[in-house]
Amino acid sequence: MSPSVSRRNFLSTSAAGGLGIVFAGSIEAIAGPAFADDRRGHGHGYGPLVADPAGLLALPAGFSYKIVAQAGVTLLESGEPTPSDADGTASFRSRRGLTLVNNHEIGGSEPYRVPALPGLTYDPGAGGGTTNIDVDREGNRIREYVSLAGTHNNCAGGLTPWNTWLTCEETEQRAGGAFQKDHGYVFEVDAFDRQANQNPVPLKFLGRFAHEAVAVDPETFRIYETEDAGTPNGLYLRWTPPRGFRGGKGALRALTDPTAGTLEAMSCYHGATHIPDLSLATQPGTRYKVRWVEVPDRDAATVSVRKQFTDDQVTRSRKLEGAWWGDGGAYFVASFARHADGSANEHDGQVWFYDPQSRTVTLKTIFGVNPDPSQDTNYDGPDNITVSPYGGVILAEDGEGLSHLVGVTRHGTAYPMARNELNDSEFTGPNFSHDGNILFANIQAPGYVFAITGPWGRPRGLDS
Repeated sequence: MSPSVSRRNFLSTSAAGGLGIVFAGSIEAIAGPAFADDRRGHGHGYGPLVADPAGLLALPAGFSYKIVAQAGVTLLESGEPTPSDADGTASFRSRRGLTLVNNHEIGGSEPYRVPALPGLTYDPGAGGGTTNIDVDREGNRIREYVSLAGTHNNCAGGLTPWNTWLTCEETEQRAGGAFQKDHGYVFEVDAFDRQANQNPVPLKFLGRFAHEAVAVDPETFRIYETEDAGTPNGLYLRWTPPRGFRGGKGALRALTDPTAGTLEAMSCYHGATHIPDLSLATQPGTRYKVRWVEVPDRDAATVSVRKQFTDDQVTRSRKLEGAWWGDGGAYFVASFARHADGSANEHDGQVWFYDPQSRTVTLKTIFGVNPDPSQDTNYDGPDNITVSPYGGVILAEDGEGLSHLVGVTRHGTAYPMARNELNDSEFTGPNFSHDGNILFANIQAPGYVFAITGPWGRPRGLDS
């Protein structure tokens, strides 16, 4: 998420509302906005947060954290400091423990760029990219090294079924000035094979726009993409691979045709009525049928992808953010909406679920406009998302006031998983280790990567 358009820097135009959270389907709904005050108590989840004597991370009793990386403090194996602005992250099982692939959302002014190392750099004029961090089975840091450099504003991304990471550039930056190449693409990063990361290749067939995150269908290899953009608001897109494509390491890079497969934008309908804006949905459980409309020029040679459509052709949303594949479909997040940005209704977060079997999209969670972001049990601005192996999801908060990792149980109870005690910077990159023992998460500024452990299990709630 670009700091310039995050909710922290967006003037709130409404103070009414509250938190309403409901999940349906595999996360079944039992409550809505009217139950919000009863469903955010500190007795839910893993219990109340305990203040951290070190002033970094408040966690429930029995939980602890380790610092895996710290921008400007820990060092890469090439000798430079860990880069700034950790964002989307995934973890991969290795022989020695785990390897994290960690995005760095660097747009130009950050103090620690990703070093432009030979063979790993797409555009030496850009300072973003990814680092790989090896840790042991307990989350202790072993080493960190550059896996992609010379990309711009690497925000979130997504796991592939063949255990690589797709890192997304949240930008439409053209070549010019310091930039030698166009940006706004997706790149694939291997967690283990350094040779596979040599000579970075933009996956141009996935489009050139302000990418936020992706989710990959392990059955069809379709890739679902969120766009974090405004004027007009962004799109939710789907790439369908060409006939005969089989996903696997190197398969995407082998598609050298920039028009390979089909890139389409989502268009939602309630019966025969077209839905131009996802903020029209205010009740959890709202479900729309989805049609897909092909993008005319996916590389946006003259016109941005989202501007190639009229509002009656596609369904838009303000601040489309995190994405994660789980429960047989693609979760994706809209961080907030305001009348001032062209949205039909105001909210402080939605979580949607696209079901490829029924070709429907369902509103799973909605946050009302937060009346008091300084309250520890008020949440707003969900951003990155991951599905928890213990049920429900974990959301990274990028709102106003206090910043949290927010859990939501299978039956809709919201609970605090962690609180940033250092500053009001957003959480990013939540993801669980393969065995569920470690929750990795980041504080973007000044740049921390944490490994959180504790007495995991099904979180408590009104459903337990």
